Amino acid sequence: MKNDDEKNKQQLYTDQYFESGHIFLKIRQTLVAIIGWIAVIVPIAITITSFWASFDNRIPHIWAYHEGLYELLFIGLILIFAFFMTAIFSISMTLIQNRKRDRLVEQWPTYNPINQKKRKKVIDDFIDQRFGDQEFRENVRTYDVQPDQNLETHEIKKLYAHQNLDDIH
Repeated sequence: MKNDDEKNKQQLYTDQYFESGHIFLKIRQTLVAIIGWIAVIVPIAITITSFWASFDNRIPHIWAYHEGLYELLFIGLILIFAFFMTAIFSISMTLIQNRKRDRLVEQWPTYNPINQKKRKKVIDDFIDQRFGDQEFRENVRTYDVQPDQNLETHEIKKLYAHQNLDDIH
């Protein structure tokens, strides 16, 4: 029984392709994968050899239309331009964010540390009063929350506002 449970826990998924048998499934999926790769590789090879043949006539090629070559050059220029614009944007945003982090976040805390300690004490007292002391909560196996113990939507925020500990106004 225990051995079956361990086996079931380890078996998260199955794939009939890798199981013994299922020979027609393996043949069909292998053929589909090969056809898919051919559909990707052949057009790329034709395009590369045709473009290369425009510079060297010894290279066999399928097409040599000048319009196609101009389109390839145009698409290449667009991709190079897009690459440089993306690189400029990414690098500049990285520099801006790093400078902003150095000047703002690391110099000044984004919260009031004194109020943070007070908020922790207030919330700890509130939780202890509502659900029992921390030792009880951490050592109890199950705990049924009564309907009157449920928290209202903004109860914690109201608690902080009542104690004047709400940093966000």
